[in-house]
Amino acid sequence: MNTLIAITGLGIFCLLFEILNLRKAIVPITILGLLGVLAINYYEFGSTASYYNNMITVSKFSTTFSSLFIIITIFLVALSHNFYENHPTKISDFVAIKIFLLAGGVAMVSFGNLAMFFLGIEILSISLYVLAASERLNLKSNEAGMKYFLMGSFASGIILFGICLIYGAMGSFDVAEIHESSLSAELPIWFPIGMIMVIIGMLFKVAAVPFHFWAPDVYEGSPALTTALMSTLAKVVAIATLYKLVSALNLVPSLDNQELLGTFENIIVIISIASMTVGNIMALRQVNVKRMLAFSGISHAGFMLMTLLTIATSAGVLLYYAAAYALAGIAAFSVILYVCKNQDNEDITNFHGLGKTNPLLAAILTASLLSMAGIPIFSGFFAKLFLFSQTIQAGYIALVIVAVINSIISVGYYFKLILAMYSKEPNQERTGKPFLIYAVAVISITLNIVLGLFPSLVLDLLN
Repeated sequence: MNTLIAITGLGIFCLLFEILNLRKAIVPITILGLLGVLAINYYEFGSTASYYNNMITVSKFSTTFSSLFIIITIFLVALSHNFYENHPTKISDFVAIKIFLLAGGVAMVSFGNLAMFFLGIEILSISLYVLAASERLNLKSNEAGMKYFLMGSFASGIILFGICLIYGAMGSFDVAEIHESSLSAELPIWFPIGMIMVIIGMLFKVAAVPFHFWAPDVYEGSPALTTALMSTLAKVVAIATLYKLVSALNLVPSLDNQELLGTFENIIVIISIASMTVGNIMALRQVNVKRMLAFSGISHAGFMLMTLLTIATSAGVLLYYAAAYALAGIAAFSVILYVCKNQDNEDITNFHGLGKTNPLLAAILTASLLSMAGIPIFSGFFAKLFLFSQTIQAGYIALVIVAVINSIISVGYYFKLILAMYSKEPNQERTGKPFLIYAVAVISITLNIVLGLFPSLVLDLLN
């Protein structure tokens, strides 16, 4: 609870920078503030508590994932300094929106009441709508913002309808009371129907097939830094919230009582396979790096959905996979921001010869792509290894075989970008070495490698 209050206060404080005319100080002071919030969150680790009539609950799950969200936000705020240097009068607004988005993400993994769950979704979603359309003079950004707003509002409506059906079945928005009621032998039919609608809405937020159609266009049209935020922070928040929702509302045991468990598991398997396969096959055809990473994100969503099949034991694996994926994504987008600055697009041709003109950033981008592909020694490899091992133990051998095949397919489009950096001749001059971009890229990929070498640093947090 203290974490959420501190984040909200920091967001309001960021808005005051415009009034105080301290725009140059907003990024370093905000980073220091987020480090302070991270310390507060660390102080709460291991404790369990509830606030405001159980609207907010503090647990190991909420504090660990909140810590991951805060770390990702620190990197994104650090990248804001260079990205918004052409809009110095608006930087306080952009940074404040990111902080409020973080507050929504923390609320989404800390909810003890479905009203707070929906409130967190709306805070996060509205922030993303604004950021997607934040380049007012760019038609692609306007289109991305409008498309995301319309599709996102439709998904939010489905979630809200599902919450209403759950309330009608259980007579309460409180998660603990719903959990207790779901243990009974007889459940109203409105409960599973409501849960299905909520899950459908969350699958849209995760960008899983067949609710993924918005992602490539929105990723491509949005400003690059907003795309980085959607690909890392927003996706990790959505998948963690979906996991908590299924776990906290006791969905699997309640379905078992109604002999619907097999149907639920089959649906998750189908969506997981479809997301991995469609994401990877479509990514092979892309020439725009942001679209390629959009389809890559759809594929990774399919991998992370596999944790729903082992809901009782996979929280640590989900946290590790999310951390590995987010750190690799931050490193990759740091390089993309540098390479594609002042360019009309983010096509692969912009990366031609990067290995010769800037070996360090080329190496970082290569490492991040190899991590996403699941190549040792990066944490992406161990994330898939732990995920596959757990899924095999649960008896889903066919699903793991499909996942391994998709991991092999993903190497194709990742290496297409790697080969462009090292086998092509440079086609443009790149000047300047922005410190913050280099720092974020180096630190994030270093953390990715450290997690690969010492996975227990994350896995043991929720075990």
